[in-house]
Amino acid sequence: MLSLLRASVILPLVIMAQTALASLPDFRDLVKETSPAVVNISTIQHGRSNPHYQQFGLPEDVPEIFRHFFGIPGQPGGGHGQGGSREHTSLGSGFIVSEDGYILTNNHVIQDADEIIVRLNDRRQLNAQVIGADKSSDLAVLKVEADDLPTVDLGKSEDLEVGEWVVAIGSPFGFDYSVTAGIVSAKGRSLPNENYVPFIQTDVAINPGNSGGPLFNLDGEVVGINSQIYTRSGGFMGVSFAIPIDVAMEVVDQLKETGSVSRGWLGVVIQEVDKDLAESFGLSKAAGALVAQVLPDSPAEEAGFQTGDVILTFDGKDIRMSSDLPHHVGRVKPGSSVRVMIMRNGTRKTLRVTIGTLDSSAGVMPARAKPGVVDSSRLGVTVASVDDQRSGNNEGVVVREVKQGPAMISGVQVGDVITSIHGQSVRNLADFERVVEELPSKRRVPMRILRQGVAMFIPLRVE
Repeated sequence: MLSLLRASVILPLVIMAQTALASLPDFRDLVKETSPAVVNISTIQHGRSNPHYQQFGLPEDVPEIFRHFFGIPGQPGGGHGQGGSREHTSLGSGFIVSEDGYILTNNHVIQDADEIIVRLNDRRQLNAQVIGADKSSDLAVLKVEADDLPTVDLGKSEDLEVGEWVVAIGSPFGFDYSVTAGIVSAKGRSLPNENYVPFIQTDVAINPGNSGGPLFNLDGEVVGINSQIYTRSGGFMGVSFAIPIDVAMEVVDQLKETGSVSRGWLGVVIQEVDKDLAESFGLSKAAGALVAQVLPDSPAEEAGFQTGDVILTFDGKDIRMSSDLPHHVGRVKPGSSVRVMIMRNGTRKTLRVTIGTLDSSAGVMPARAKPGVVDSSRLGVTVASVDDQRSGNNEGVVVREVKQGPAMISGVQVGDVITSIHGQSVRNLADFERVVEELPSKRRVPMRILRQGVAMFIPLRVE
């Protein structure tokens, strides 16, 4: 009886284990079919220090930041006689997208390289030239002189689903054609200083040398380009990021055609809508992109955007977080006309805007105070008039002192320039005194400030 009981317990467990193993994907055929189109990329720099080597030699107390990873730099070669030049090498990955030798990789893999050598699966080594590179999306297109090369099949990253299996092939630490697998952890991730790429997050093991390599779905189609990791140590810690292939190919087409990339430009400074700001603007939920500043002579100004507008949809796409907006705007062809739904003073409104071309050279100078101050006990700040001929900004009041009170609780800092409160313009000290006096009590209202030249809204609550 005991043996029968054990059998009745063990047999179902064995069957369950066998079923679970049978349901796991088999990557063997995928790897055999796709590996020939994956390449190893090495670069050489002559006669100068190697920034790749310096970055890879990370200190133990490196801060927890997002970072590019470059591949293994080689040891510096000896000089040729007194004062001779030194050669440095680094490794990365890439993949072939056309039979006549176009290769896609990361910009940071080939940046500052004097020579680029591509090693194919059949061990051939070919010199490559850069057709075009784009720092903003971290993409580069290379070309080797060869025909009838194996190529990858391109999928649609838009069709990826969270939880889906994906496979990476690359050269981590110089180990060619290493295969790692995992799942899609999230989509549409925004990373610091990466405004135009909605990254795919995975738990695929990615390490230095995988940069620029392909991320495949189970159909053997490239859905992303492995680009970054999140790490404390400089090595893989379970969070990696890939550039969606849909975004990448839009960049590639422009690089192949012109050698450069043009992006759409709206001309607004935006910020996240948190719970307190949503309440201050009368929104039912914290969503959208809050317009903190409309840049002069911009498409947004021409279309009638105003500070305080909350952008809810752009070209039919929902804007859940402010970081969603640059992704969508950057992918629109300059000159295109799109519809944008906004919330203004509690009312939804649709604007039509003709998208311009991005120019990243703009800058704003901070303001300075001129004689004349007002002390507001109601807010807990001392403010002065603004006078800044350098930036052309002569409106607003600049914070000279922050005391205990609503302003301190809201995060106001010395040097902030207050330009509006509760939808009322603050052009001078008189406006400030009047608006503050009329503020309602025990409710949050939006206050617009300029901090080091950058516009933003903060929620202010007067008790």
